[in-house]
Amino acid sequence: MKRSTLLRLETQLDALDTILNGATAEALARRPPSGAWSAHEHIAHLARHHAIFLDRLRQVAAEESPRFARYRAEDDPEWPAMAALPTEVAVVRLRALRGNIVQWISGLSAAQAMRVGIHPLFGAQSVTDMIEFFLVHEGHHLYMAMTRLGDKSA
Repeated sequence: MKRSTLLRLETQLDALDTILNGATAEALARRPPSGAWSAHEHIAHLARHHAIFLDRLRQVAAEESPRFARYRAEDDPEWPAMAALPTEVAVVRLRALRGNIVQWISGLSAAQAMRVGIHPLFGAQSVTDMIEFFLVHEGHHLYMAMTRLGDKSA
């Protein structure tokens, strides 16, 4: 696995300090006129997605080329409970799960990092490829949380 990938995995969530700096509960909960997710919901989604991703990593390690469905919060029976948590609690869970993922990834051999899972859109993805997708997906939600908090018109 590229060192840069592991470094992003270790540090990308540091952006939360900047994103959440000074955000009020009202600002975090505010949805845009379109009804799209609030900053809080984007953060809660990341916490829930971390749990899903860690389960998928473990499944790839235990099974031969497992197939995964696309994750949709709307179809996840555990999503409403995660979305209902205060943002501070969601962030604590998010950071704890991230630590678990980093620890899990750090212990992989090169052969283990090449094991694959089958994504419905991307097809066969190695663990390394899964992490790249995970980080890009996370970056999108961090960006959306930041823009929600910066949009004073909503």
